[in-house]
Amino acid sequence: MTDDRTVEDLLRTFAPQVLGLLVRRHGQFDRCEDAVQEALLAAATQWPEQGVPDSPRAWLLTVATRRLTDEWRSESARRDREVAVALREPAYVQVAPPADAEPAVADADDTLTLLFLCCHPALAGSAQVALTLRAVGGLSTAQIARAHLVPEATMSQRIRRAKQRIEAAGARFDMPAPGEREERLRTVLRVLYLIFNEGYTASSGPDLRRADLTREAIRLTRVLHGLLPDDGEVAGLLALMLLTDAHRAARVGADGELVPLAEQDRTRWDTAEIAEGVALITEALTWTPPGPYQLQAAIAAVHAEAPTAAQTDWRQIAALYRLLARIAPNPMVTLNQAVAVAMVDGPRDGLALLASLDADERTAGHHRLAAVRAHLLELAGEPDAARAAYLAAARGTTSRPEQRYLERRAARLAGQR
Repeated sequence: MTDDRTVEDLLRTFAPQVLGLLVRRHGQFDRCEDAVQEALLAAATQWPEQGVPDSPRAWLLTVATRRLTDEWRSESARRDREVAVALREPAYVQVAPPADAEPAVADADDTLTLLFLCCHPALAGSAQVALTLRAVGGLSTAQIARAHLVPEATMSQRIRRAKQRIEAAGARFDMPAPGEREERLRTVLRVLYLIFNEGYTASSGPDLRRADLTREAIRLTRVLHGLLPDDGEVAGLLALMLLTDAHRAARVGADGELVPLAEQDRTRWDTAEIAEGVALITEALTWTPPGPYQLQAAIAAVHAEAPTAAQTDWRQIAALYRLLARIAPNPMVTLNQAVAVAMVDGPRDGLALLASLDADERTAGHHRLAAVRAHLLELAGEPDAARAAYLAAARGTTSRPEQRYLERRAARLAGQR
């Protein structure tokens, strides 16, 4: 018998490679993706009992190709096309290559092309995330639905509509033109970042984090870094994920409650992830101009290298946030910058910076703005105002761990009156 985790890792590694080969050979992304999912299901059922085949990719490719062939043969409307194809092409192109054969196109190229396709600009962000997790990540619809706390039928419809929209947009299984490639890569990075963030701090539900999503985001970003080792922003995003994920064991208390960064037991941080993240961002910053993900990773590295919260180099963090705000202005950047400014120049200066967000429709009324304001008001010695802001933040979030944390902060301040 084979360990289930070993099988899962193999399936997620080979899923995008097999799908890429099928789509490049046959087109019809929708049908090929369904066939690969059926092959993955067959493998997940058979491999743990029968053992992993000598060439897992060839096995998956053979099964998925047979699924496609069976489907085509069962549809009378496609019989004429099959005859025409059979007359044009030798029979061997309709079956998988032997296990020791090299694919016609490098796996790396297909995986990268597949990422670009799943993050097609015709799709909404939520659809890009779902399709990436299924087509490139190899997750089942049920797994993706559980991770996002929606019914499987709802997620199935979302994925189906995404594939139909890609087909309707006339998307081809090719790398984007050079003029579009940079913009499309940034979309891929944003999608991977969204997957990680949703896993690290779940936006809703009873749990603080969803480990499947963070683990998959890191794995996919590692794949992307392997494909594009000279891209500083890809390296920066991987470093940011590793440095952030290193806190996971310390950010949840024994009772399952949220533990803020300043109160975490740093001996529980993952030193291997920190070392890898620091090395990645240090190297990236030596040979590429700093981009948004690199700067965020550099900030995370400063936090990670501080032996205690009191020894955090807030001046360096504030300087990095100033640079980040210049090259990638964003309300969430301002939100975090306000905390750094408060730690360097005092809470009043931080609150003044926060005030600029009150008129921004992207953050006005957002629970994170209220939570940061509450923290700075508490530092400024205004417990009543801080308590009201904590309670407002608690009402604004749908994450139960965050709600409980914010309510506890408010209750503690009530006792100081």
